[in-house]
Amino acid sequence: MTPADTSSLRPRALLVGVAIALLALSGGPAQAQEHRGGYGGPGWRFDDRYRHDHYYPARGYVTGVLPNGSISVGFGGGHYFFHGGVWFRPVGPRFVVVTPPIGIVVPLLPPDVSTVWIGGVPYYYANGVYYGAAPGGYAVVPPPPGAESAQPVAPAAPPKPAPDPIIYPRNGQNAQQTEEDRRECNRWATTQPSAMADASVFQRAVLACMDGRGYTLR
Repeated sequence: MTPADTSSLRPRALLVGVAIALLALSGGPAQAQEHRGGYGGPGWRFDDRYRHDHYYPARGYVTGVLPNGSISVGFGGGHYFFHGGVWFRPVGPRFVVVTPPIGIVVPLLPPDVSTVWIGGVPYYYANGVYYGAAPGGYAVVPPPPGAESAQPVAPAAPPKPAPDPIIYPRNGQNAQQTEEDRRECNRWATTQPSAMADASVFQRAVLACMDGRGYTLR
């Protein structure tokens, strides 16, 4: 091979080298969207609202493995998974980070939530989501009016959630129908005036909805 021949190959070799380097930096085509074994890699965002100051995977982030300790939460005929303030929904064999639906109830708040008082009512914030006390845990609620100008307060123990009521199906509804009705009533209750400002109003709304669907609650 002559010196002229070697020189003519250099641009092509340089392009190949750059392509390999970029592929290595991105972690390969699959890892551009997924980081196996938990959070990390591309796709993270920093949440500093209310001095929350935590990193979370962005909406649309895809993983093939849920974090250990994830909680399964049924709602609206589907299933979600919750861990550390992050909500996942299964899509095929993988899990996508999503915005949780309004009204879904999780038994435990994410760690290190920021507490804000708006209109004399405490709300709990993490990862772009607001939570309010509700029967059986904490419900995802819409951003309350005044949320943008609210200031966080010193961390405090959240109120103990009210226990789940005993549900008796008067019309012989099976377990699946009972659970679907409960989810729908939880979601409907969040639309009632003052329900998200007063847990007792939320609970009464749920009781009224379930009673109307043929259940006795105690």
